[in-house]
Amino acid sequence: MLILFIGQWKMVKSSSINKGKTLIRIYFLVIVIAAFFWFRVGLKKESHERKRYMQKSALLGLLLCFIILALNGRLSWILAVLSVSIAFVLRFIPVILRYAPQLQRLWALWRNKQKETGRPVNQGEITVKEAYKILGIDATATRQEIIDAHRKLILKNHPDRGGSSYLAAQINQAKDVLLKK
Repeated sequence: MLILFIGQWKMVKSSSINKGKTLIRIYFLVIVIAAFFWFRVGLKKESHERKRYMQKSALLGLLLCFIILALNGRLSWILAVLSVSIAFVLRFIPVILRYAPQLQRLWALWRNKQKETGRPVNQGEITVKEAYKILGIDATATRQEIIDAHRKLILKNHPDRGGSSYLAAQINQAKDVLLKK
């Protein structure tokens, strides 16, 4: 009788495991399909709307994961990690505040650079006027003059020759903008 009971228990246990794996696969498939359509809608939006949409999507995904973990009873380890992280940050706030003036100076420099260009640093296309200014030529320059000015500047500022990769990228982008127009 005991052997029969143990055999039936093993059958029931393996059957429930297979059902659990099937449910996990179904959940995963539903999540992948939903994410596909969700991001497909996001990619159709304008670039300034897309960033906000992706941020909302990420927040919604985190909230959904939080709810699923809470319902499954697997939230305790996340809360433990979060508690330790908060304690760590609170413990080192005095050390961080010691460097606050330097951090504030860096923030001010970044904000001033952003105000000067009218857009965030290292983002977006440059204008035709900026391209002429970068290459040091006037608006009546021919195609060959643009290429010559680019070659002269890139030889001086190429990263392989000790130049800045940022400047090289700006010079290349200026040439591309002017040759496309």
